[in-house]
Amino acid sequence: MNAPQVMRRARLELDVLLFAVAALALAVLAVGAANCVGSDGGTRSSSNRAAAPPVAQPIGPARADAVDVARDPADLPPPVGQRPPQHVVVELEAREVVGRLADGVTFTYWTFNGKVPGPFIRVRVGDTVTVRLTNAMESSMVHSIDLHAVTGPGGGAVYTQARPGETKEFTFKALNPGLYVYHCATPPVAQHIANGMYGLILVEPEGGLPPVDREFYVMEGDIYTTGAYGQKGHVESDIDKLMAETPDYYVFNGQVGALTELHPLRARVGETVRIFFGVGGPNAVSSFHVIGEIFDRVYDQASLTGPALTDVQTTLVPAGGATVVEFRLQSPGRYILVDHSLSRLMRNLAGYLEVEGPENPEVFRGQGPADNSGH
Repeated sequence: MNAPQVMRRARLELDVLLFAVAALALAVLAVGAANCVGSDGGTRSSSNRAAAPPVAQPIGPARADAVDVARDPADLPPPVGQRPPQHVVVELEAREVVGRLADGVTFTYWTFNGKVPGPFIRVRVGDTVTVRLTNAMESSMVHSIDLHAVTGPGGGAVYTQARPGETKEFTFKALNPGLYVYHCATPPVAQHIANGMYGLILVEPEGGLPPVDREFYVMEGDIYTTGAYGQKGHVESDIDKLMAETPDYYVFNGQVGALTELHPLRARVGETVRIFFGVGGPNAVSSFHVIGEIFDRVYDQASLTGPALTDVQTTLVPAGGATVVEFRLQSPGRYILVDHSLSRLMRNLAGYLEVEGPENPEVFRGQGPADNSGH
């Protein structure tokens, strides 16, 4: 065979190969196009299908024995102040309770001491702290505690994995002042947190914090349930929604209405207010804001030893993080605590700060009655 014939055959084989590749590419494109067209002729994508709202599952009736799990934001110990370092013993109980999540909706919470958030723990830098955790005999799960204020493996969780009926403890020295989250750290950790096992521990700096008239304790969490948002009945935690990070409820202090119907914050004109605010999560980040107020001081990321930020409208708090905000009240009325990711307000994530006292027309006045509306 001479050279021209070899070249012609090679070109023919190359043409056949290129034709086959082109045909395969067209087939792939056709299949892809078919997958992107819905039965109604509209286009869709796999990401849109994944983002479709979950179908509500059948659930049982709401539990008649459900209790309110919301912690009163005024339920926190007094300042440590000027005392020297000492040994502090913190007693906690992991308790699983059926609580009222929303109107007509009950949920099985996992808690520290039966409330969400858990108790506000208050110590000072230099204290030696023994944390003693008892898991209630009636519990169905192992529970533990990890305090972000601890310097040591697992934040204490390595020593506190307690089976139902067990008590575990460990001791640490509070080395760093600040406001820190604590939470259960038993796998799956995110589920234990989402079910309500979180709280705050304040390590005051030497000499304590500057005095204020009112202190409040508020935490935000996201809850994932076997029902749809607002669906009446008894719901349990939903792992699939948790893994997809698609919560049904965002709550302040454990349940819908905790800080509006059950325990609104209360103060008077002229008083200074300090809010210890944390995000249990496990997933959502908060843009904390008080409608109608400006934070005079924000201890960003709950750093108590650095200079505070001043004149702040909204402060960002990560999951597993905290902040401290302070402001003076100038006018009476209702001030609404929100996460300024305001779609969450449409799911009833709100709190009320009710302020009594004389009007202050030099600061704020209008025509006609105020209707208490916010954003």
